[in-house]
Amino acid sequence: MSGKNNISKDVLNAVNKKTGKPITENAVKKLASGVTAETMQNEEELRKLIKSVSAMAKVPVSDQTVNDIVGAVKKSGVNIDSMETLMKMMLKK
Repeated sequence: MSGKNNISKDVLNAVNKKTGKPITENAVKKLASGVTAETMQNEEELRKLIKSVSAMAKVPVSDQTVNDIVGAVKKSGVNIDSMETLMKMMLKK
C-alpha cells in the first residue's frame, strides 16, 4: 500500500453505509497485504482481487462491472497504491 497507516475512513464509511455490514480497516489491510504489483498487471489475479473485495464488502459485482474495472485499471495504469480507487469504482456500480 502507499505507506498510509490508515485506510481512508471515507472509503470504509461508504462501504459500511452501502452494505449495512461493518468492514474493518484490518479486514481491508489483510486483503491488501496479499496484493502485489503483479496482481494489478495480471488480469486473472486482478479479477480474483475484485471478486475478493466484492465478497468482503458483500456487494455483488456483475461480470460487466468486473470487465469495466479491469479495463479501467489497464487503461489508467492503476497500481498497487490504488486499492481505494478500486473500491470506489465498485461502489459506484
